[in-house]
Order: sequence, then C-alpha cells, then structure tokens
Amino acid sequence: MDRSLICTSAKERDPFGEMKIFAGSASQGLARSICRHLGVSLAKSETKVFSEGNIFVRVLENVRGRDVYIVQGTEQPVNDNLMELLFWIDAFKRASATQVTAVIPFFSYAKGDKKDEPRVSIRARVIADALEAVGADRVLTMDLHSPQIQGFFKIPVDHLYAGPVLTAYFRKLRLPDLVVAAPDVGFAKPAQRYADLMGCNLVIGNKTRPDHEERAEILDIIGEVEGKNVLIVDDFTISGGTLIEMAHACKARGAKDVYACVSHGVFSKGSAEKIRNSPIKTLVLTDTIGNWPEPLAPNCRRVSVSRLFAEAILSIHQRESVSRLFDTEVEPELVEECADDEPTPARSPR
Repeated sequence: MDRSLICTSAKERDPFGEMKIFAGSASQGLARSICRHLGVSLAKSETKVFSEGNIFVRVLENVRGRDVYIVQGTEQPVNDNLMELLFWIDAFKRASATQVTAVIPFFSYAKGDKKDEPRVSIRARVIADALEAVGADRVLTMDLHSPQIQGFFKIPVDHLYAGPVLTAYFRKLRLPDLVVAAPDVGFAKPAQRYADLMGCNLVIGNKTRPDHEERAEILDIIGEVEGKNVLIVDDFTISGGTLIEMAHACKARGAKDVYACVSHGVFSKGSAEKIRNSPIKTLVLTDTIGNWPEPLAPNCRRVSVSRLFAEAILSIHQRESVSRLFDTEVEPELVEECADDEPTPARSPR
C-alpha cells in the first residue's frame, strides 16, 4: 500500500458526504499535494485578474450541502491573495456550501497582533473580522507568528505546527553534538518543542531590533555553542537577517556547522544572495509558501507539510481531534522533499 495515502479513498472513512478541496492562486501546489494524500481530486475552479487589477473567482463544481476547504495562503502579493480568499469564501457560501474552512498555510499580518503604539491598527484582528464577515466557518493554519491571534476569532481555529516535519528532516542527518537555537527569548518556548523532538539542549539568542525594522542584531547567546552543531529555528524569515546574524554569532563563539529551519520562507528580493553567502550550511523551509521574487539560494531545501494538512482536514471533516497532530513525531522516511525551487509566476492581467 502507498504510505503517502492517508486513506485509499476518502469515501471509505467519510460518513459525512464527499468533501471538496479547492485551491486559490497562491497555494496550487500545496493543495494538489494535500489531495494526493487524501486520494481525492482537486475541485475545479476559475480565477481571473482583469486589466484594471480586479480579481474574479468562479466555482465550477456543485458545492451545495458540501463541506468545502479552500487552500489559499496570504503571502506576496499579500493583499491580492487575501482579497481572493475572501471572494472564494463568499462564493462558496452563496453557492450553499454547508461549511467553509479557510486553509491558510501562511497567515500574513500576524505581526499586527496588538496596539503597542498610539493610533495604530490591530491588523490581525481586522483580518479575523473580515474572514468571519464573509462567512468562514473555521480556519486551519500553521505556525502563527502570534498564537494569541486565535483569540481574535469567534469561529474555531486549528493551529498546526511544522516542527515535527522539520525536525524529522534533521533527525535523518544524525548530526552529532547538536543544540537547537532560538534567535530570541520570544521564540524560546516554540524552540523548546524542537529541542524536545531532537532530544538535545536549547540555547537562546539575545536579539535587538529597531522599531519596525527587519534588520536584527544578536547581542549575546545564552547557552554553550562551542564545538557544537547548531540548528537555528524560527517561524518565518523575510530577508534572512535574523537567521544570518544568529549564525554569525554562533560561529564567532566556536560553533561547528550551523543549520537553520523555518516554517515559512517569505523571502524578499535580495535574500537569496544573503543566505547563499551566509554561514548557514543548510536552511530548510516548508511548502506553505511557493511564491518568491527570485529563485531560492542553493543552500535552501524545502520539505512538504501537505501530509500534515491532509490529516488535519480529514480529522476536521470526520469530527475528530486535531490536537494529536501537534507534537506527534514524524518518521524521517515520511518526509517529502520538494524538488521545485523556482518562484511561482507573478499574477498577470487577463
């Protein structure tokens, strides 16, 4: 039996009727992989971008009385992808879908989780309100930058973690004398999960960052890295700056090889060159994002979290618990590496 299939047919274990999984423009590849694991076909849909920039979506299958899952990340172009997601949810509700789950692999605006200055917007709350306003019944996402965002929603939010998949990749390498490194105190608790899964100690960087700047500076490292292989972990990276600064700090303190992993490789223009020329031997990210302004650096690797999302979707669909997926150890042989490292073509008017 093909171990990549969670079930040979979704109908065999599905007492609630056929599920429908749709893909938005941002998450076509991930959605296809999810469907492959579930043994179902990706539902048919149509997306157009008109010459003035307006987005048009159309559902090409009957969804009346169905449970619908729309897979659409909110990476670059952030606002286009977000608006498309809202249009999809509205289209499904108007087509009489019973339940619509927004599967958002990467939840943008997650940094905007609080009013920490006068006269600023709590952007993540605005996104939560918008998703509820158009009719989303549930949200499934991964590694929110601020987990408290779940509290902005009145609807259920299922929050997955990429840690079990990312650590399985590195367990396969059998790196000796390994320590896991959190780039700052704020990520120490999630990083401890990685350390527990790897069976090693945790060290923590003391990071400072000017207000609203992406550039970071590592002032010190709490813990011993001399003579160690170091695995830096974080939830996402944009320029690669924090990871690179932490890698330099580790090497300056006598670390052997430095590796890194992130759930979401957002990446801005120019980040590939910085990562390629950095002390990071290998940077591993997941396939929550597949749209970048340039090809990835040659020392980047991608692993798929599609199986994890597929298991979560099946659990939601069958009214079962999703929490069993949070810290379940993934067997290294089940880790799927993604071959493609080319950026997804940008939207073009039609």
